[in-house]
Formats: sequence, structure tokens, C-alpha cells
Amino acid sequence: MTVRNNTKSLLLHAFILGFGLLMLYPVLWLISSSLKPTTMIFTDKSLWPSVITFEHYSDGWSGLRNIQFGRFFLNSIFICVVAIIGVVVSSAMAAFAFARIDFPLKKLWFAVMLGTIMLPGHVTLIPQYIIFHQVNWVDTFLPLTVPKFFAEAFYVFLIVQFIRGIPRELDESAKIDGCGWFTLFMRIILPLCAPALITTAIFTFMGTWDDFFGQLIYLSDIKKFTVPLGLRLFLDSSGNSNWGAVFAMSVLSIVPSLIVFFAGQRYFTQGIATSGLKG
Repeated sequence: MTVRNNTKSLLLHAFILGFGLLMLYPVLWLISSSLKPTTMIFTDKSLWPSVITFEHYSDGWSGLRNIQFGRFFLNSIFICVVAIIGVVVSSAMAAFAFARIDFPLKKLWFAVMLGTIMLPGHVTLIPQYIIFHQVNWVDTFLPLTVPKFFAEAFYVFLIVQFIRGIPRELDESAKIDGCGWFTLFMRIILPLCAPALITTAIFTFMGTWDDFFGQLIYLSDIKKFTVPLGLRLFLDSSGNSNWGAVFAMSVLSIVPSLIVFFAGQRYFTQGIATSGLKG
């Protein structure tokens, strides 16, 4: 039985390893292509380039139209930081209200909020664009940042589930000591919600960093372009695209997401697991 179990475990791990390598193949090909000369990108099929060059990285970082690619990184980082602050703060406050405070029609409003998750973003795109155009927010960062300060249903639900797992005895003890709702939220609930808040921050960063459609709709000035829009500049509809620069800058664009994810991986998994188990 021991030999049989070891064989099954070995086969299972071999399958998982093979499947993982299969999933990583596009990323490995991207990195390999960014190091190949332009003439070898689509002709050399090996993952290990026979000729290695860093020319694509220097060319891509130089950017286009006298604007370095670093400018696009700074724009993306600014939008992500503001979005994270807005989503985490507003969603945590809304989640605390739904989880701890009793107010009229609380269950109804919570159901309405969850219902908005099923509403596709494309449905509200045109009305939002009209509103932002009327207030002269188009071609600014405001449409991409200000709405983040009004909470997002998914993250509110995520944090609510986490807060519901915190014993209410802590609330009662804090109230006996004279704590109000705000003090209870800031000193008791918020520190205990760190895993859920970090999970929310990671999700928000990745969603904002990789957002292409929203930024394409609202931004038209090249100086305000983000990383996804900057990558698009290297693609020419006439067929003269600088694929080497695209691949090189795509590799660099992955690095911030990897850093953020692995830095908060422990809290990320803890936040997802506990939020899913606590009702």
C-alpha cells in the first residue's frame, strides 16, 4: 500500500508540475522573445535564444514621441496607489456598517449592493462617460480614481465575510471601555481585518494595473498614458510593429504585479480562505 500511495503521489506531482510548466510556457516565451534579435523572434522556436540582446529593452524604455516608457509606469503607479487607497478605505467602512451596525433595510441594501456585481461594466460605461464628459473629467485621471472612493461591491462582500468571523465580544468589551463606532472600527476591527484588506489591495492593484479598456476610453493625451496604453503605441496598424520592444516592456510590466503578489501572498491566501469560510 505504501508503494502504491507513493506512486500515486509521484504521478500526481508530475502531472501538476507538467501542467504548471504548460501554463508558464507563454511567459517563458515572452521573456525569451524579448532577448532575441528582431529577425529571430518568430523564426527561432527555442526558449533559450542562441543570440541574446538587450537592445529591445533600451529601445522600449526610450519610448515614442520623446516620452520615455518610465512616464507610463509612473502614471500607472499613481492611478493604482490612489485606487487602492480609495477602494480599501471606502469598502472597509461600508463593510463595517453592513457587518456591525443595525440600520433600516440593511438586508435589502446589502442585497441590492450584491446585485450590482452581476451588472456588466459595459452597461454603465456610456452613462458614466456622458457624466464625466459633462463635468470635464475626460482625458484626466479623475474618472479612473474618483469612483474608487465609493466602495466596490465585491470587496465590500469580501470584507463583510471576514468581519462576521470576528467575535462580537470584542465589540462589547470596547463599548464598555467607552469606545464609539469610529473608535471600534479604527482600533479593533481594522487591525484584525488586515488579511482581507491586503487581499483587497492586491486585487485592486492587479485590476487597475492591467486595465486597458477603461484607460483607453478616458485618456487621449499621450503624457497621461499608462503602461497598457504605452504598449499599444508600439503596435502599428500598417504592420511595422516593434515586437521586440513590445515584448521587452511587457516583461517589465509584469514585474510590479509579481512583486505585489508575492509580497502579500501570505495575507492574500489567508484573506481568501477565511472570507470564504466565515458566514
